[in-house]
Amino acid sequence: MALSSTAGAANPTPAKNVVLVHGGFVDGSGWQQVYNVLKKDGYNVTIVQNPTNSLADDVAVTKRAIAQQDGPVVLVGHSYGGVVISEAGTDPKVERLVYIAAFAPDKGESVQTLIANPPPGASVPPILPPQDGYLFLDRDKFAASFAGDVPKDEADFMAASQVPWGVEALAGAVTEPAWKSKPSWYLVATDDHMIPPPAQQMMAKRAGAKVTEVPGSHAIYVSRPDAVAKIIEQAAKGVH
Repeated sequence: MALSSTAGAANPTPAKNVVLVHGGFVDGSGWQQVYNVLKKDGYNVTIVQNPTNSLADDVAVTKRAIAQQDGPVVLVGHSYGGVVISEAGTDPKVERLVYIAAFAPDKGESVQTLIANPPPGASVPPILPPQDGYLFLDRDKFAASFAGDVPKDEADFMAASQVPWGVEALAGAVTEPAWKSKPSWYLVATDDHMIPPPAQQMMAKRAGAKVTEVPGSHAIYVSRPDAVAKIIEQAAKGVH
């Protein structure tokens, strides 16, 4: 069982440094509205630009961002970014973890293993066959699966500007999940068609996370930046 509840209660020291980690198929620019809210509220916000070639590369990039911080860090991951923060979050500067509709793997798990057996009736992401070791979502189905509550023009742009997601990143397994030793928060996007909400609930419960359910698509960090920023601020204040 994770140490989340007790650690959160015993360590309420506010953290002012927030590091945001994006997932697959997108880049860090989707965090802009969340960034704006957090900056306005006085937080020091850093956005990681993961190359999403391999988990090891993404963890290294994230750890460099953590190293630049001048104090305790709240490490936030969306989607595949949850795998990255689960691995990178063992860094001593990281005090709290926030999962936004994200994968929260246990030791030895990867996105590949977590999506291998979807629940009956669950939506299946429209991932196209790999090209040269990289994955894309079907552009015509991107909005419905990833960004159903994002304005059409913006969703179309997200589909057209997809970042290739490396098969190696998909298969990257966590060695020692940070949520076993750090308090965590989890936002479940209840209208998610990329990661089924029941799977999100399972991972959040397993991590001992403080769970908040919010109606929204997988791109909830784009469509509901207010709700996402609120949970990050709760984590920063140690409100568990």
